[in-house]
Amino acid sequence: MATRFVNIDHDTPLLLPPDMRDWVPDNHLVHFIMDAVGLLDLSQARVNHRGTGDAQYPPGMMLGLLIYCYATGTFSSRKIERLTHENVAVRYLCGDTHPDHDSICEFRRGNRALLESSFHQVLECAARSQVLKVGEITVALDGTKVLANASKHSAVSHGHAIEQMQMLEEQIAQLLAKAEDADSAPLQDGLCIPEEVRRRKERIAKLKEAVAVIQERAQARRAEEFAAYQAKIRERETQAQTTGKKPRGREPQPPKEGPEAKDQYNFTDAESRMMKAGSGQHFEQSYNAQAAVETDSRLIIAGHVSDATNDKQQLVPTLGTVSPVVKTIAAVLVDSGYYSETAVATVEAPEGQSIGPKVYAATARQRHGRTVAQLEKHADPPPPAPDAPAAEHMAHRLQTQAGRGLYALRKQTIEPVFGIIKEAMGFRRFSLRGLAKVNLEWTLISLSYNLKRLYHLGANLQAA
Repeated sequence: MATRFVNIDHDTPLLLPPDMRDWVPDNHLVHFIMDAVGLLDLSQARVNHRGTGDAQYPPGMMLGLLIYCYATGTFSSRKIERLTHENVAVRYLCGDTHPDHDSICEFRRGNRALLESSFHQVLECAARSQVLKVGEITVALDGTKVLANASKHSAVSHGHAIEQMQMLEEQIAQLLAKAEDADSAPLQDGLCIPEEVRRRKERIAKLKEAVAVIQERAQARRAEEFAAYQAKIRERETQAQTTGKKPRGREPQPPKEGPEAKDQYNFTDAESRMMKAGSGQHFEQSYNAQAAVETDSRLIIAGHVSDATNDKQQLVPTLGTVSPVVKTIAAVLVDSGYYSETAVATVEAPEGQSIGPKVYAATARQRHGRTVAQLEKHADPPPPAPDAPAAEHMAHRLQTQAGRGLYALRKQTIEPVFGIIKEAMGFRRFSLRGLAKVNLEWTLISLSYNLKRLYHLGANLQAA
């Protein structure tokens, strides 16, 4: 019996249906995002009120376009413009209009207030829909490295910059000497001495700017390291007075002055940094993106982007960006990279408040898996003495049954969120440059993730 195939006819004109919604299923993500944006107060949108020039695209449509495209893995403004022609769902969202990439990029860059307001409003809608708790919640906090919109090959180290400036100064002197020598050998065709001198002077000016920034960063870093050094000295002195014994371990060493030879500056995005990537075996030009996630709903309730290469100083700033929709936090779960006595004390006893959230932080790296002894049921260990170091009190907190149960939520809460953002949504590199703009883009990513999460939870959003 002959095989039968479906007839594919490319010659007969293919007409769209009278209503494009016939090609977009009723339960499609685009409907959910359009409905959600329709619930938001968009008064923070940046609009040209002069009434001149071409008609403007409605802020609701532009915001929905960005959220949908970010939620589905398209971040480039040129690619988003292309989708308004090629993608039925995007074409339906835009009402068969086609904003160009300049309009899309300008709307994204110029609407920080709208994106931040929308982020908080979506969380308020989630709270009204009983998806997000707003009091005495548990929060898992972590950071992830996201590539900057800059190549690491566009960077220069402090040591190399000094060497390059010396070499360029020598070349300029040689070129000027050649210009005064009438018998000197001519340059290659198309090259002239004044142009070569000018080009080298411009390069020196850029290198001097890079060196100045590196030195300024080194000075700020030394101030932080010196404060940490003094804190360690005070801790050892207190321990010696309490126990009457010399503290174990090496004496802390004061930080060195001035920049290190390997300190770098990137000419494409000067505010990005070289950071350890992957398992720490290589470095990439990146930013450090922070997020705080509510453990039950797995919604992002806070976040910001830092240029710090590690998380040691990020606990307090990240919790400082928690949405006002969340009234109170009961517990904060962080790994050992965040632990410091000062940061924990600041969070647990905030200025002007009687008590803050309780921090559960590992004080050292924990091995994967559990030993047989850890699997056995046993009573909570006795608490350390009241005058014991803060690290001992924190370690005891995580050794109790309640502490172990809470801390176990950290990894299963925050890691999947970063996995979805990087793998499912495909966001691995910022499109914008500069710390202020990448913070704006991280807000857009968090907003898009939250709406996609609410969609998959089947939330029935209610207006704020």
